[in-house]
Amino acid sequence: MEIDEMALCLKIYVGESDHYDGIPAYKAVVHHLRECGIWGATVTRGIYGFGKRSKLHAASPLRLSEDLPIMIEAMDSEKKILGVIPRVSEMVKGGLITVNDVKVMRHIG
Repeated sequence: MEIDEMALCLKIYVGESDHYDGIPAYKAVVHHLRECGIWGATVTRGIYGFGKRSKLHAASPLRLSEDLPIMIEAMDSEKKILGVIPRVSEMVKGGLITVNDVKVMRHIG
């Protein structure tokens, strides 16, 4: 393994029921990240969690949909990640956004 470069990891936390311009907020964010040329983004749906109001949300086999926690994770250069944050902030008004330094590793083989 070899360190290829330093980058930033952007994590955005929203609720499954959050919307932006009539579509789920997580989809709006991912489409925006793609349009901005971000390396990649992944959406993960939580099965249990709570947010700033401390209300627990849990997946249940008896219901098709709950307001479960959703995490969007994307990585790219510092310049590109910091450049998308203002627009992402507009899209996820009630969500949480974090940024962390990451080492991008590439498998040599």
